[in-house]
Amino acid sequence: MAAPLTAYAFARALRGEGVRLSEHTDWQTHNRNHKGPWGPVNGVMLHHTAGRDSLTLCRDGTAALPGPLCIGLIAKDGTVHLVGYGRTNHAGAGSAAVFDAVRAERTAPSPPGQDAVDGNTHFYGFEIENLGNGSDPYPAAQLAAVERLSAAICRAHGWSAASVIGHKEWTRRKIDPSFSMAGMRTRIEARLGLRPVPAPEPEPEPEPQSYEPFPGAAYFTPGRRSALITAVGKRLVAEGCGRYRVGPGPVWGEADVLSYAAWQRRLGYVGAAADGIPGRVSWDKLRVPHA
Repeated sequence: MAAPLTAYAFARALRGEGVRLSEHTDWQTHNRNHKGPWGPVNGVMLHHTAGRDSLTLCRDGTAALPGPLCIGLIAKDGTVHLVGYGRTNHAGAGSAAVFDAVRAERTAPSPPGQDAVDGNTHFYGFEIENLGNGSDPYPAAQLAAVERLSAAICRAHGWSAASVIGHKEWTRRKIDPSFSMAGMRTRIEARLGLRPVPAPEPEPEPEPQSYEPFPGAAYFTPGRRSALITAVGKRLVAEGCGRYRVGPGPVWGEADVLSYAAWQRRLGYVGAAADGIPGRVSWDKLRVPHA
């Protein structure tokens, strides 16, 4: 049982274990903490996505299951995409007997018992990009990333590999991940016996980044030229909403409108509300850095 690591300490622990990270916008504060507690934490839970190209889904979720759906998505190439931090919609209810075993760092019972404990409160959750059909391979780089990030969290908390479980071990409702958890725990335990990759020297906590204030919808008229418009376009491209054939550039035009409309739809706006003209709420969520 432990308090969760801060987002800064968490990312530093993963890097210290040699995990390659991709940090997505506002991952440190994107969570479901308003729906219930996160912590004390007792372990790491692993899942597979049962699909491909799952990054947006893991970050945003669905109308029925809002995101984030995990802290990180482990891609085929071994990159860990950080999409949230805190309570996430990954575990659901699970076995009290399994929870007791994880807390005691002993082998969990199989099959798990009746669902009774909220796993979203007590586990760091990670999704692994895989169809889960038995024929989609887990590349060596991907399994190495699973091993390293699990070991990093266990090392930071002083846990053994018994604190790492699969969703299929938590509840009878699930079958993920579709590889041997016993084999993965053997790898994690072996890594915990090794010296970790040296972490970088301690750095100060980063100062909160400030962003461009909303200039008003009237600012975005066709032909308006400014460095701010280029900065908006770059953020839209970074969020996967760019609809540019060339650019983005400093002149507000049709491609900017199409790109911003894609961002509005990403946020859940429909119809006339996704008109491609920035409003204050969608602007604040885009977090455009100072031009």
